[in-house]
Amino acid sequence: MRGKKDIPIDKQVERLAAYGLNNKEIAEVLGYDDTTLKRKFENFLIKGRGELKKRLKRKQIEVAMQGNVSMLIWLGKQYLDQSEKVVETGDYQIMIKRKQVGSPAS
Repeated sequence: MRGKKDIPIDKQVERLAAYGLNNKEIAEVLGYDDTTLKRKFENFLIKGRGELKKRLKRKQIEVAMQGNVSMLIWLGKQYLDQSEKVVETGDYQIMIKRKQVGSPAS
């Protein structure tokens, strides 16, 4: 089994980003400054986060297809441009009732 030291640093960055760690957390684990990490490994951070998003979306769709109504509705809004629309029909009347307070001075 390979140890952490055997895995290239760029692959470690990518893997940690795919687990959902932010730049500061990854930098702490690997002993970098977070600005240096972003500058040197930005492509691997992007790739790792893309992998995380892919896995999350796949799981959301799996849960929805198993009958989770909330997830079906949410995914419909996100991917199918569906929304909850209120259709109003009929005429409206506005009635103003004025109440006379006291009697006018004569």
